[in-house]
This record gives sequence, structure tokens and C-alpha cells, in this order.
Amino acid sequence: MSDHIKSRQRAQRTSAPSSGENSLKQVAYQRIEDLLNWGKVRPGQVISQRELVDMTEVTLSAVREAIPRFEAEGLLQTLPQRGLMVPSLDVVFIREAYQMRRIIELATVPDLLGQLDRAIIEDWIQWHLDARDRLVSDGNSDLTDFLRDFQLYDWDMHASMVNAMGNSLISNVYRVTAIKIRMSAQSRVRVTRENATRVIKEHLEFLEPLREGHTEAATKALSHHIDQSLTLALGGVLKG
Repeated sequence: MSDHIKSRQRAQRTSAPSSGENSLKQVAYQRIEDLLNWGKVRPGQVISQRELVDMTEVTLSAVREAIPRFEAEGLLQTLPQRGLMVPSLDVVFIREAYQMRRIIELATVPDLLGQLDRAIIEDWIQWHLDARDRLVSDGNSDLTDFLRDFQLYDWDMHASMVNAMGNSLISNVYRVTAIKIRMSAQSRVRVTRENATRVIKEHLEFLEPLREGHTEAATKALSHHIDQSLTLALGGVLKG
């Protein structure tokens, strides 16, 4: 099990109430979601409930309680007498998922301008500027932890943009869609040493006009960022 997932689990054990089936079920859900997000279980893989218990370090009953939600969201499928299968996601799905992502994220821009505290956008921008400086200054060092944190920041920032709409239904659709994108194109869309500079540049290109209230420029740059990610998810090569 990765150090990242173990650290998330330690935090969840500390923060979660010590009793209550709903709390245990939520911890189990979060830990299985981590496995899907980080490619620890992959599309087409069949896994038993006992294996999930070992990987998540929660009780069998908590895993069983969490499974129906994953099934309802299309993230796991029960195979009688075999276990659970992570569904395979094809090229058609990837295109449709990115179309959903585009619709939702581009719709967030007016809400971000109207409701989100500008200080949050400033924090996002400063984080990216600091990250860019670190890539330059630590270019030859081991950036494993930094890149993992970068990936989490990327996911959290995009989710926070959607959450700014204040619509829990849209937020949940986006969350599940994002998990499926990561499942289907994990290695191609992950932040790496090679692409981190590009990701920072693309983020700043929509964050800076967002800070200034330039809706059209922010929307155009965000659309380009999503296009780039889709190209990579489909196995394409970026131009320029």
C-alpha cells in the first residue's frame, strides 16, 4: 500500500468518530475511492471484499456497507461467486466523460467570479508560482512527494471550482466523473516531472484572468486546458 494512502488512512482514523456505522462506512468509501483514484485497483480487475479489507484497513462490514454506493455510481460491479470488478472504460466513455467535465467546469466560471472570495484565487495562483519556482530550483532532486501533493492540489482545486456553484448534485456528478477519468486514463493524465511545468502554465492561464474578472479569457483558457487533458487521455500527443 502506498505511503500516500496510508497517510490518508491515518488522518481518517484520527478525524473519524470512534463509533457509528455511517462513519465507518464513510471511511471505507473514502479509502476505496483513494484506491480507484490512484490506480491501485484498475479497470477490468476483479477483487474480493477481503482484499479490499486488507488494502483499506477497515472492517469487512464497513466495506460491505460502502459497496452499494460504488455500484450505484458505476465504480464497481458485483460478480456473483467471483467478487467485485472495476468496470472497463473505453474510448467512447472517455470522450463522453470529458464532455461532461467541460460542461460542468466551464459553467463554474460565472459562479467563481460572483461568489468565490478573490483571496482563494490569489492563493491558487501563489501556490502555482511557488510550485514553478520549486521545479526550477529542485530540477535534479527527487520530486516524488511534491508531485503527489501537486496531483492532489490539482484535483482539489478543480473540485473546489465546481463546489463554488453550491449545487451538491452537480458536485457529485463531477466527482464520480473525475474518478472514472482517472481510472480509465490514469498513467496518461497524471501530473509528472515531465508535464508539471505545462500544467502550471495552463492553470495560471485561466486563474489570472479569473482573478481580474475576465470571463471570456478565463473560459477560453480553461477550455484549452481540458482539451489538452482529453488529448492525453486518448493517447494523443500535444502540439507545441
